[in-house]
Amino acid sequence: MAPLIALCTTFMILRGIGWLGVPMFNHWHPALQGAVVVMFLLTASAHWGKRRFDLVQMVPRRIVHKEKIVTWTGILEIAGAVGLLIPGVAWIAASGLLLMLIVMFPANVQAAREKLTIGGKPVWPVFPRLMLQLLFITAVVLASPWFG
Repeated sequence: MAPLIALCTTFMILRGIGWLGVPMFNHWHPALQGAVVVMFLLTASAHWGKRRFDLVQMVPRRIVHKEKIVTWTGILEIAGAVGLLIPGVAWIAASGLLLMLIVMFPANVQAAREKLTIGGKPVWPVFPRLMLQLLFITAVVLASPWFG
């Protein structure tokens, strides 16, 4: 839920700043880019904080080195978020974030089926989580240079 709140709230704040006269955010695209960056930086922070154990538990059993996977996905989320802000590599960053959202979805399915928690709160059931994942994918696509 926190990534969704971060995405929506940041977008509204940045668009509001644009409406107040800051030219950089006077269009939906840079505001959405900023919101996607904030969302991924927030989700990346969980990879080293108190929610790390919960994320490790989400990694499917057949995958080895679960802690390394969680660390690397956090690093890739940070790299992707920063990369979205660099015009020459933004398309690579967007592609990587899209791929990561797709590849990591089975972990969300497993977490829902096993009724795991993140930070003591139950993860979303599979269908609502799929809808949320599709929203995040759409946000990344729209924030990418392909729509800028």
